[in-house]
Amino acid sequence: MTMPTPPKLYLLTNDDEIETLLDKLERALDTGVISLLQIRRKNTLQQYDLMTLYQETELIVSLASRYEVPVVMNDNLELACHFGIGLHLGQRDGSVRVARELLGGDVVIGRTCHGDMALFKEAKKEGATYGAMGTVFTSLTKPKARLVEANTLQKASKVDLPLCVIGGVTLDNAIQLRQMLGGNRLDYIAVTADIMSHSADTIGLKCKGWGRLLKSWYE
Repeated sequence: MTMPTPPKLYLLTNDDEIETLLDKLERALDTGVISLLQIRRKNTLQQYDLMTLYQETELIVSLASRYEVPVVMNDNLELACHFGIGLHLGQRDGSVRVARELLGGDVVIGRTCHGDMALFKEAKKEGATYGAMGTVFTSLTKPKARLVEANTLQKASKVDLPLCVIGGVTLDNAIQLRQMLGGNRLDYIAVTADIMSHSADTIGLKCKGWGRLLKSWYE
């Protein structure tokens, strides 16, 4: 019997100053554990002008390309089109179908589905690359978000659409997540704080810890 492919680690940026962020990202990418990178700079959008976001995006995309890691832009279709990268869309942030028409069939397009199976199935119909279910555990970024139930994750894993889980997942509770899936397929684990909240000199060790865990996911 062939073992399923282990889930991939999907890293989301935080709002560190760009020099610090690039240092952390390079250390994370250098481990070879990161399979997908999302640019999520919420505070940058609020504090700086659009040109700053363009400049930051260019730096991050250039860095990720050196490690051959695909990049996904959070919410901003214009930037995704400009740089020829992927896109992640919340439920209120535009049409997956339109984004697919503009970006083409090869780029990654993700859709937030919360804990709703109807939204997950709709994401598949619209042409999403993955559907993101969460929050899985209480999250620092969204402490009041409703938690997704284990049986919903199990149902989503049986749909012909890659499943991404997000929200409060850490190395410490990932075994609990694995138990929630009950041996069912999981394609991406999205993390921010569990990696990016650490100092740059410890990020490599943290990523390698994730690498060991994911390799043994179905053992």
